[in-house]
Amino acid sequence: MDGYVASNLIRDEQIVHMGRLSPWAFAGRIALGILLAPIGVGLLLLAGVWIWLRTVELAVTSKRLIIKSGWIARHTVELNLGKVESLQVSQGFWGRVLDYGSIQVNGTGASHAPIHGVRNPLEFRRQFMQAQDRAINDRVTPAAAPG
Repeated sequence: MDGYVASNLIRDEQIVHMGRLSPWAFAGRIALGILLAPIGVGLLLLAGVWIWLRTVELAVTSKRLIIKSGWIARHTVELNLGKVESLQVSQGFWGRVLDYGSIQVNGTGASHAPIHGVRNPLEFRRQFMQAQDRAINDRVTPAAAPG
C-alpha cells in the first residue's frame, strides 16, 4: 500500500527525500508504556506511539514540501517549494546525541506548528534546501534555443 505522499504526487513530481520520526524522541512514553503494560494502560501508550511513528509522513518532492499526520483524522501541510521562506531545526542535548529534533516550516504569510521527533532533521533540511534551489534554478534558467 502506497503512503499518502506517493499516492498524491502530481504530474512530473518525484520524491526527493522522505523524512521519518525517531523512536528516540518518544523514549519517555515508550518506557512508561512498558512499565504500565501489566495494567493495560501501557499498551495504549505504546499503541499511540506506534501509530504516530507509522502515520506521520514528511517528504520533500521536486515541487513541494509535504507533511501528513494522522491515521483516522488526517492533517496535511503541502507547500510549493517556492512558497517556503524557511525551515527551522531545533535540537536539544538528547536530540543532538541521538540525531533527532523538531522542524518548523515558515511559508509566505504563515507559520506551521513544529513537527517534533524528526529523525536526522539537518539532513531533511539539507535535502529541502537542495530541492528548493533546483526548483528555483529550473524556473530561472531558460530552455536552450533550438539551433
